[in-house]
Amino acid sequence: MSDYTPDRWVVVKITTDKETLYKVFACWYGGYIGSDSWQMNSGIVNVESTDDYYDFHGQSGSVYRCYKKSYGTNGYGGSVLQNFIDKADYKIEIMPENTNWRELNYENK
Repeated sequence: MSDYTPDRWVVVKITTDKETLYKVFACWYGGYIGSDSWQMNSGIVNVESTDDYYDFHGQSGSVYRCYKKSYGTNGYGGSVLQNFIDKADYKIEIMPENTNWRELNYENK
């Protein structure tokens, strides 16, 4: 089990013929000597909320602590995500920032 705190993040909805999944697409800035990076979680199963952040619990047991004021992607992460959207054989959509994450049904449909 791992904990992550991304610099920027969005939730994507992935819809196939068999299921609908919600996943955190997380981005980090690399800084002066590093490279920007991204990661997508295994699929959201539960969400906890405070005034400042959401804790998205993943199917693998990981937790992504995502600050409410950091919704969106960095340049690198945005291009990677757009490439996924353009090339996927299924529907991938970026959820609106004002989505009530605690009211979504995270069970596979």
